[in-house]
Amino acid sequence: MDINIILTFATISLLLVVSPGPNGVLILKTVPLHGKRSAMNNVFGILSATYLHGILSFFGLSAIILSSAELFMVIKILGALYLLFLGLKSFYSIIKKEEKEKVEEILQKEINKDKKRSHALSFGEGFLTQILNPKVSMFYLAAFPQLIDFKNAVFIDILLLTSVHAITIFIWFTLFIVLLGKSSKAFESKTVKNLVQGLTGTVFLYFSYKILNVETTK
Repeated sequence: MDINIILTFATISLLLVVSPGPNGVLILKTVPLHGKRSAMNNVFGILSATYLHGILSFFGLSAIILSSAELFMVIKILGALYLLFLGLKSFYSIIKKEEKEKVEEILQKEINKDKKRSHALSFGEGFLTQILNPKVSMFYLAAFPQLIDFKNAVFIDILLLTSVHAITIFIWFTLFIVLLGKSSKAFESKTVKNLVQGLTGTVFLYFSYKILNVETTK
């Protein structure tokens, strides 16, 4: 593949990744509340969903989704409902009662299981946030036809460009997590945590509303 095509796609991908979106909000919420490791699991979930978007675009499923107003509406609603759930979950965490302290020796194994489950859930949050965002499909459908001749394209071409996007995501959000981690002490205050939860909850609700207002392209 021509290096100019790769550089062009890399530039477009960078602009997409650094622009404010649900993924950034998810990371902003996860780091102060669950730590950098859980946030990295968010990122791995986002990366997995990104590759799935690329594969679906290659086989034309994204095109089918965008060509059907009814099917695309279902995808938009699912994505919006998931972001709505994340937003409400953030607000709920502010008002829920704090868990009582557990006895270390007796419940250490259970705590470790909960941590593992939490990392799995973090991966799932990242995956669902990315896969249920119709704008990613729209991005690929807008960019791929401009850069690739689908009549002569091979799967490796799509995989290469998707990898460029995925690498951009990984680098950007890893740096984002490191920066947030360095200021983690600022988030130890219960008041600050509540402010973060309230802010991220509000933004998730905003993106939920925004996704439902994305125009269906035919």
